Amino acid sequence: MYILIVYDAAPKRGTKLLKFLRRHLIWVQNSVFEGEVTEAQMEAIKKGIKEIINKEKDSVIYYTYESKNYTERAVLGVERNEIDSFI
Repeated sequence: MYILIVYDAAPKRGTKLLKFLRRHLIWVQNSVFEGEVTEAQMEAIKKGIKEIINKEKDSVIYYTYESKNYTERAVLGVERNEIDSFI
């Protein structure tokens, strides 16, 4: 599946989320990540997020798609972090 995650968190937890999500997904720009994951990876990501955030103060929104083929991505302005496929 292809996922897009956006978050709004207090600075200390926001930094932890940034470091955590960079290990699993592609950083697109401030507080935005995307990437292809398996069901198991998605569950691990959700579990990790729940361990970091304060559920009463922080917000994490994620969108799931069956495949990247069903999405279209466009940028207006500066591309903050180019997404390249590399091996």
